[in-house]
Amino acid sequence: MKKENISDAVIRRLPRYYRQLNSLHNSGVVRISSHSLGQEMNITASQIRQDFSCFGEFGQQGYGYNVEELRAEIGHILGVDKNHHLVMIGAGNLGHALLQNFPFSQTGFTVDAAFDVDPTLVGTSINGVPVRSMNELDSFIRSHPVDVVSLTIPQHVAQEMADRLIALGIRGFWNFTNIELSSTDPVVQFENIHFADSLLTLSYRIANR
Repeated sequence: MKKENISDAVIRRLPRYYRQLNSLHNSGVVRISSHSLGQEMNITASQIRQDFSCFGEFGQQGYGYNVEELRAEIGHILGVDKNHHLVMIGAGNLGHALLQNFPFSQTGFTVDAAFDVDPTLVGTSINGVPVRSMNELDSFIRSHPVDVVSLTIPQHVAQEMADRLIALGIRGFWNFTNIELSSTDPVVQFENIHFADSLLTLSYRIANR
């Protein structure tokens, strides 16, 4: 049974577990101990057991974890089997690259449409995803189930766009605008992606190695 108030640190480790278990499964590994899994991921065995205990009892003492079963359980916890629906606003360079290259289906998402103001993009498709006019956005949101909106638009319109979408009922945002978006509605969730943070983290490690 899932515990309440699971820390953000635990939640952010779950995709790492899922990715590692996918790799193990694809390599034909049938079972693994928390010690071996920890060695591969540079996480202590006790931390792994503690993280998993937030969601239930996994594995057997003396046997370890069945890789395929644990992978399925972690995937279920992450919602990979929910078939979330996503639309992307902004089909320029970054939006185009994501649509062309990101494995949305492998993470449980279906991309139903992209929206842009550029008339040269409207009416085209990117990797099978139709690009629609921004004039169609409100009616599309009202008539289709949309769980997440990905924002790859200029910073100066990002919060205004988020507010508009929240008013239309959107509760999940994958935000690539490089600013922190927010809402007074506690149900609304933002995942604010900052590429510079990752690069600066690498810069620190190189400078202080």
